[in-house]
Amino acid sequence: MNKNKPKTFWIAAITTVVIIGAAFGYTKINEKNRINATEACLEVPNANAVSPFEATLENKDNKPLKPTKGMVWIPGGEFSMGSDVADESLCSIKGVTSDATPIHRVYVDGYWMDDKEVTNKEFAAFVKATGYVTYAEKKPTVEEFPGVPLENLLTGSVVFAPTKTPVELNNFLQWWSFVVKADWRHPTGPESSITGKDDYPVVQIAYDDAAAYAKWAGKRLPTEAEWEFAARGGKTGNLYAWGNTLKVNGKFQANIYEGTFPVEGGDTGEDGFAGIAPTAQYKPNGYGLYDMSGNVWEWVADWYDRDYYHKLAAENKVTRNPQGPIQYSDPTDPLVPKRVHRGGSFLCTDQYCTRYMVGTRGKGEANSPTNHVGFRCVK
Repeated sequence: MNKNKPKTFWIAAITTVVIIGAAFGYTKINEKNRINATEACLEVPNANAVSPFEATLENKDNKPLKPTKGMVWIPGGEFSMGSDVADESLCSIKGVTSDATPIHRVYVDGYWMDDKEVTNKEFAAFVKATGYVTYAEKKPTVEEFPGVPLENLLTGSVVFAPTKTPVELNNFLQWWSFVVKADWRHPTGPESSITGKDDYPVVQIAYDDAAAYAKWAGKRLPTEAEWEFAARGGKTGNLYAWGNTLKVNGKFQANIYEGTFPVEGGDTGEDGFAGIAPTAQYKPNGYGLYDMSGNVWEWVADWYDRDYYHKLAAENKVTRNPQGPIQYSDPTDPLVPKRVHRGGSFLCTDQYCTRYMVGTRGKGEANSPTNHVGFRCVK
């Protein structure tokens, strides 16, 4: 966008994104504190404490005889859903994971789930077959953004824009920017490309884009309960999709952000990747699912309601196949319709957002694609 033009449109767009940190308060972490957090905080807070999680009870002997290519069977069953982690960064930002409490009992039927996030190659096949145009490729209308000058209504989407120097993490607008002509083919702007990246997860996908692909493929987006049951891999109450320690045998188990966030070049890539990675670069979880933590956030079907878990828990029963609330509700941003994100991304960091923890939740404005959100399907 011409720097001399008013920024009204892209500011309006970015402020509706609600990218994880929008309501997460404030933290100031120096390098010493960052190292201490990484080494001391990203483990089970108290392994000897009485767990609020009751045993996962998987359905037995219900697997269909005919396999489905690229999908794995999730048996379903009863489990404890949610998180008892009180801090967004476990040691830094207090209280903001409260939307993932209280832990409550849920039952889900069995289903097939994509073993990986939908890739650029797969999404390209959908577009070729249908001529589908994603939200980021459509020119915004005056109805969507009343009062915005016509010359500022441009196609594009929101992109992570690292800062030149360290900043205090009290304003996420410092590291997100609306970029003209950024879309799924050009994830970080018109000069970027997905050429040679067929096996990378497709990003810059709005909720309706993901739902449209799923319908074309004869599938659907998972409910939040289905997503978490699958992510837990048959285990009970683990902190991560793979266990209770961030590293296993000294190695990271997911593509997340190590280093000084959100500085340019700040991601050290200690996990093997600085930025987005191809799918399936780490060991799968207990159900054979890849990347249930990190790499890219994933859309799920549910509207976001900050207090939804409290409402379910108040019923004092096992909730069967919950479909999410009938409408969105976020007191911190009440006018913006949001859907739930799950799994965290390559931008999740111990300094600011550790929502690669399996029971925690994310949220995103339904019509705000970004370069760290994708999806997978179920049926």
